[in-house]
Amino acid sequence: MHSRDAPRVAGLVLAAGAGSRYGLPKALVVDASGEPWLVHAALALEAGGCDPVLVVLGAGGAPAESLLRAAAGRFRRPDRLWVVHAENWAEGLSASLDAGLARLQQTEDDTVTAVALVPVDVPDLDAATVRRLVDAVTPHTLRQAHFGGRPGHPVVIGREHWAPLRASLTGDTGARAYLVARDATAVACDDLGTGLDVDLPPLE
Repeated sequence: MHSRDAPRVAGLVLAAGAGSRYGLPKALVVDASGEPWLVHAALALEAGGCDPVLVVLGAGGAPAESLLRAAAGRFRRPDRLWVVHAENWAEGLSASLDAGLARLQQTEDDTVTAVALVPVDVPDLDAATVRRLVDAVTPHTLRQAHFGGRPGHPVVIGREHWAPLRASLTGDTGARAYLVARDATAVACDDLGTGLDVDLPPLE
């Protein structure tokens, strides 16, 4: 439970792409243990302190939503797991990010101070990494996890940035140009994971 004055961070999983290089939508990928990447990312955000958690779907939307429904009992607050459908998901990552931010801006809950966003294809994301990124946020926060000096995810974006970020979005680059132009704070997370995103399926 959050107090009225405590900063809240929403979680945002970007999972709308077709996964053309992978061979199927990454929202439908299941790891070797049987865990869907989609469920893993949403659980990591919730366990890391995010509320609500939004999942943006596009390609493979119906079966991906079924995966989330099947895992609902594993979430502390399944009612705070929101699915957003990006109608124009084929335009690229920016369209999916815009859909998620638009949904957040539509909510009347102004206690959401920032959003922590992750793509669905970072399977070693964990709650500890999320917690490190969302600590002591403000509406002006702009920070990004770094692994071995390389920028990765989560990215945390304070609500004062949402409107200008949405106005800047184009193509398949997401928030990258905005983060670079505004010198986002780098948060070292080398001790917590690799931060690697997975573009290709494992070799058999």
